[in-house]
Amino acid sequence: ESWSRPVAYPAFGQYREQGCLLWRGFGLQAMADQCIGNVDSLDKGRVMPIHYGSKALRFQTISSPLATQIPHATGAALAVKLAQEDRIVACYFGEGAASEGDAHPALNFAATLRVPALFVVRNNGYAISTPSDEQFAGDGIAPRALALGMDAIRVDGNDALAVVAAVRDARARVRATGAPALVELMTYRLSHHSTSDDASKYRGADELKALSVRARHPVDRLRAYMAERGHWDDDDEASARADTRAEVRAALDAAEAKDKPHVDTLFDDVYDELTPELEKQKAALNAWMAAKGE
Repeated sequence: ESWSRPVAYPAFGQYREQGCLLWRGFGLQAMADQCIGNVDSLDKGRVMPIHYGSKALRFQTISSPLATQIPHATGAALAVKLAQEDRIVACYFGEGAASEGDAHPALNFAATLRVPALFVVRNNGYAISTPSDEQFAGDGIAPRALALGMDAIRVDGNDALAVVAAVRDARARVRATGAPALVELMTYRLSHHSTSDDASKYRGADELKALSVRARHPVDRLRAYMAERGHWDDDDEASARADTRAEVRAALDAAEAKDKPHVDTLFDDVYDELTPELEKQKAALNAWMAAKGE
């Protein structure tokens, strides 16, 4: 099947939407440039790593605070509705973000105002070190949407084909009705939350063994499905891994070799024209750097 790339749909992500970005055409080099913060980074080196964004691809720049993208997405969807545009808004977040104060009113506004928004929730069982049963007593996120009068579906997030089918169906319903929908993807965070996290401090190896998470690994399952149908084998696997690793390393090497943004750009984009106060700050910084021989 030929898959379209609906870049006309505004998307609001969190930290794990690299797949959405790659699908829309945001390449590995652009990701490497952003993480390094060089002169080619679209954010001019001002944002933390993995906080991607692209106006051309209609992907709102990722924000560090949890859940802020949910009310933003609802507002964007309301704008789409008022302009009578034939498109929807996609919003991604995790079950931890759903415990933030922004989540409930944003979802309630979306349902009450009937805006064309598709909310995709990754429920991986942990908000950093806080397990789901310490976040909420209810049964996940999908029932909250139903309680607000919003269509919702829960799907095995480790089944790639099930995810595609569920999201495709939900997107079609949002477009047809102009009303929001929510898809909850049930999965499990197998690794640490981040490179500074040690998951062994709040969960034991017995949990991983009891859950048999490796047997449900989404990549392994998709690989087995493709292999059974003659679309993938060990040679394909080795080639794909080697090619991808080489591409990533080349992108990082190129990103590290590029210059950093000039310090003058630090004052740009806040106002259309620099204010007198910013002019003074810019002059003071340039004078200090000149005195230091920078």
